[in-house]
Order: sequence, then C-alpha cells, then structure tokens
Amino acid sequence: VADWRLAVWTLCSVLLPVLITAWCSFQRSRRQLLIQDIFRKSKHDWHYTDLFGQPSYCCVCAQHILRGAFCGCCGLRVSERCLKKADQRFLCKEITVRAAAGAPGAMPHHWIRGNVPLCSCCMVCKQQCGTQPKLCDYRCVWCQYTVHDECMVDCLRTEDCTFGEFKDLIIPPYYLSTMNQMRKEKRTSYEKVVPYCRKHWMPVMVLANTRSGNNMGETLLGEFKMLLNPVQVFDLSKIAPAKALQLCTWLPCNAVRVLVCGGDGTVGWVLDAIDEMKIKGQERYIPQVAILPLGTGNDLSNTLGWGAGYAGEVPVEQILRNVMEADGIKLDRWKVQVTNKAYYNLRKPKVFTMNNYFSIGPDALMALNFHAHREKTPSLFSSRIINKAVYFFYGTKDCLVQECKDLNKKVELELDGERIELPNLEGIIVLNIGYWGGGCRLWEGMGDEPYPLARHDDGLLEVVGVHGSFHCAQIQVKLANPVRLGQAHTVRLILKSSKMPMQVDGEPWAQGPCTVTITHKTHALMLYHSGEQTDDDDASSLSE
Repeated sequence: VADWRLAVWTLCSVLLPVLITAWCSFQRSRRQLLIQDIFRKSKHDWHYTDLFGQPSYCCVCAQHILRGAFCGCCGLRVSERCLKKADQRFLCKEITVRAAAGAPGAMPHHWIRGNVPLCSCCMVCKQQCGTQPKLCDYRCVWCQYTVHDECMVDCLRTEDCTFGEFKDLIIPPYYLSTMNQMRKEKRTSYEKVVPYCRKHWMPVMVLANTRSGNNMGETLLGEFKMLLNPVQVFDLSKIAPAKALQLCTWLPCNAVRVLVCGGDGTVGWVLDAIDEMKIKGQERYIPQVAILPLGTGNDLSNTLGWGAGYAGEVPVEQILRNVMEADGIKLDRWKVQVTNKAYYNLRKPKVFTMNNYFSIGPDALMALNFHAHREKTPSLFSSRIINKAVYFFYGTKDCLVQECKDLNKKVELELDGERIELPNLEGIIVLNIGYWGGGCRLWEGMGDEPYPLARHDDGLLEVVGVHGSFHCAQIQVKLANPVRLGQAHTVRLILKSSKMPMQVDGEPWAQGPCTVTITHKTHALMLYHSGEQTDDDDASSLSE
C-alpha cells in the first residue's frame, strides 16, 4: 500500500507542473490569437510591446502599464485586457474624410488623452504637460499640440486644426476625398482645392525599407505615421516603389518630395521607379528625392549631405525640417551595358543603371564574397557594424591572396574612344559621385596633388585604378593617392580573358570575357542638405 501511495504522489508531483505549464501555454496561445484577430480587423495600427520606453498609462482604465499595445498612427496605449474596448471606443487617424460643406478646407482637432510626449507645452498656458504620474492632458494627433486637462475647453474641441509645424508637408484627410470626387465628376479646377492652392505646400512621401542596414525602418515608419498622414508613409517590403509613387499623380506638379529611408540600393530602386513614371508620360509629377541613410555604405547619401549613416541620433521632426529646407539638384544616372564575348552569343546584353560607381577588381571581390555570405545567413547581417567587419575580413584576406593581380594584362580601357595605357593594377573603379567604399573620397586621395574638379551632375565620369586591397585601405585613411586614369563622357572596358568580379552600386557578380560600355542615361532630381557636411567636405567642397 505504501508503495502505491508513493507511486501516486510521485506521478502527481510530475504531472501537476506539466499540466499547469500546458494550461498556461494554451491560455497564452489563445490570448495571442485573440489579440492578433483584433489587430487584423482593427483600423488602428496596433503593435504589441513587452516594455514601453517611457511611463505609460492605459487609455481605458487609466492604470500604469509596463507592457501592452500601442497604435503606430495615433499613439494610443492600452493594456492587454482593455485592448478590445479601446479598439471600439477610440477612432484612429483617418487618412481620408469628407470635408464639411461650409468649410471645405478645414477639420477639427483629433484629441487623444494621456501619454503626451515628454517636454511638451500646453498651447493655452504654455506650461509643461504630462508631468503628473497619471493619465492626463491631451494631444492632437495631427498638429501635435498638447493641452492640460484644466485648460481644455469646449471651443478647443471644435476648433479647426492647423496641422501644426508640418502643415506644408501633410496631406490633409479631406484633400484626397475632394480630389477623388472631382475626378469622378471630371472637374479639373484643382487650384481651388485646399491646400493645393497654397503656395508653399510641398507634400512629402516616406518610403522606408525595413530590411536595410540596422533594421530601424520599422521604428521610423511608426514615427513618421504619427507626424504625417499615414497614407504618405510606405513600407517597401509590402508595396513596390512604382505603386507607392502613383500617389504623386494626386498631388501638385513638381511639388512632391520623397524621403527614402534605406541604403543606396533602396535609393536606386526608387529612382528606377521614377524613370518608369517618365516612360508612362507622368514626367510633370516627378518628385525630388531626399535620403535617410540606413544602409552599410551610404555613399550617395554622404555625397548629397545626408550623412554616412542614421542610428536614431536625430529626431524625426528635425529630419522633416531638413527635407523642407533642402535644395534641389541633379544627379547623373548612367547606363552600364555588359555584352558577353562569344562567337555565337545569342544572349541579350545585361543592362544596369548606375548612380554611384562601377568597379572591377578587389572591391568588387569583397562585395561578391559579402553578398554570397549574406545570402546564406541573412539573419547575421542586421547590424551596420557587423557588415563592415565582414567587409574588413574579406579585404584582409585579399591582401594575402591577391586574386585580382595583373588586371592590366586582362583588360583594355577606352575613355571617350581613346585607349588608355594601364600601369600595373588590380582594380579599376568608375566614379559618378564623390564618395566610395563607405565614406572615402577616392578621386581626391590625400588631397596633396592637383586634380580636375569632379561633380555628380556634369555628365563626366572619373576613372581611377588601385594596386590592391591594401592600396584601397591606404586611400581610405588618406595615406595614398589613387591612380587617376582620367575623366570621360563614355567609358568602354574590354575583359579579354578569365573571370573577374564586377559590381554596379554594390550589386556584384562574377563575369567572364565581355565588353562593358558606360554611357549617360538620364538625370535624377535629388535634394541636397548642406547641414551634414564633415570636415573633409568643407576642405573639398569645390570638387563637389
């Protein structure tokens, strides 16, 4: 009998924790399914977090919460158990709304109570808001103005919203519904529509690649949706640039500005979509492009004054101010045609569009090795620092192996039809912009020798040679000069034998015998921000 009792108690002691764990897991899974169902059906842009970044209070029960759900558009914060009530009780930012008959260019404030931004001031008494440890004070989700509970009066609830500091960048909800109605009625008097008729209105579109570089795209999407109309903010992992840019056709001609959040590859993707708009006859709707650098190299961003990389150090509000103040410039875009060398070559030539640079040699080999490694294990390449460390590893390896030596015996180079005698080289780089290799001003080198001026809008390419990976490293730390081979409107490179690594704007491949021809394709309308120049930029501003 004692043995049976011992066996039963042992069995209970083993099974009870297992059953409790299984029950908790079942309840957790059921709860998560219910939350996901609410997220899927809701008009809010709900996200779940295990820990809020600042003191937060549930907008339904007013209790202090550490974790829960928040809306990426209107900023509501709610505990898990109050999520369904909040979803039914509170309206989110409306991307389109029918304008009032008496005031077609106006809409009231949309107030949300509690969790106001830190250091915000009341629009009535000018004192700080959100200082009490409870759910208190109001914020308008459009103009971002805040008001104390005691300062909130009935007139403020019905007062027209001015859209605040960024009124010249926001597409008002009533604008798209008005334009849609006018198009249905085939009316074209758009100049009477507010804010179409406003002189300084320059609506901005945000196109973010959530997979770029340091994976900040997801956070930035939410922050931009809070400040702008969510219809202006696009996730390029869910919608292609060509489709997103069709919004430009609903906006004033030559007024739209596009902020691309991503690396140089993302920028090239968007510029290709803009070229498609030209083919469709939508040239008058072409936007100007600004860059928020989230990639690894970010050489185009650096050239245009937007910095070498973004890690959250600049508030999103300041980024929008920079976009407003930026100056329009042109960027040369080039056609790179690669024709394989064969007696019976039936394949079409490969055609690329180049914004930054083309290269053959050690830097293309590093990019090819990096690309192959990233394709195998993409999860490891989520940090800009890790990416640069891998590039450094392959560069060090090439210093020892020298896989691209004797390049001058394998290729012929022609600049504007004139053949160039090549010295002993391992690599040739054709530049369109001032920066190369993640922040190096390759054409200038050490800056101790006279060199022709280089610009990104003059229809000229700069062609340089390097002696190897170690020479590239010396140039990057200003201990050596490149081999300047010349400037040209057209570059022709003939690979006579063997297989060599090549790259266009960081997209590498291994290429057999071929002829590479680089010719001018078109201009892109870009935005230049003069406030992000480094010391090197100041010293060499004439060359840009």
